[in-house]
Amino acid sequence: MKEFENLDVHVYPSREEMGQAAGADVEKQIVALLEKKESIRMVFAAAPSQNEVLASLVRSTKIDWQRITAFHMDEYIGLDSADSRSFAGFLNERIFQQVPFREVHLLDGNNPEETIARYSKLLNEAPIDIVCLGIGENGHIAFNDPPVADFNDLKLVKRVTLDWACRNQQVNDGCFPTLEEVPTEAITLTIPALMRADYLFCVVPGKTKRQAVYDTLNGLITEECPASVLRTHTHCKFYFDEDSFGREQYN
Repeated sequence: MKEFENLDVHVYPSREEMGQAAGADVEKQIVALLEKKESIRMVFAAAPSQNEVLASLVRSTKIDWQRITAFHMDEYIGLDSADSRSFAGFLNERIFQQVPFREVHLLDGNNPEETIARYSKLLNEAPIDIVCLGIGENGHIAFNDPPVADFNDLKLVKRVTLDWACRNQQVNDGCFPTLEEVPTEAITLTIPALMRADYLFCVVPGKTKRQAVYDTLNGLITEECPASVLRTHTHCKFYFDEDSFGREQYN
């Protein structure tokens, strides 16, 4: 798009079209990488914003899942992975148990310190090829909310306290009925862990994300809007629907 000629920005009339387009592009990148590599490693976000992308990938007839190792990028502390409200449970239902991955590495919210050490070691074993992510209402990526986001974090995985806006989003998304039920702490991949992946596919639908999208694309690159750092990545593609993009802001 003209307004963002230095960024790879795609806007679609509907959420469904956005998700299908993003899924097709992720599929294309997976296939291209597997033509050159024996296996690849991917990180997936767990959020309703990713539903259409995940569904598109599950329907793919071109992806050799048995050559892909999967990770997810964050998890609540205190929820069992079998709990449907956990991010492990979300991804198990929508993709991890739907296709035959080579390996799936889950974050365990009941054992945060052990999980942080284990996941950090796994992430250091080889590069991450692809990250599929979204942007939070407060501009977070993974659970790197503005109060804890660090573009130069020395850690790959860390324990964080979730801010109010992040927790309230979980209620807005229908993941929890009340704010009181949303966990207050989580494990998250840090911003450097996400940014060192080779390819990022950022998918963000919905009116509640409009301000965060605008700040990501147009504001200062600052930890006050953690997602703004995505503009510095060489291979980050953005996918929005008309609701999240808010085209009238650019007229």
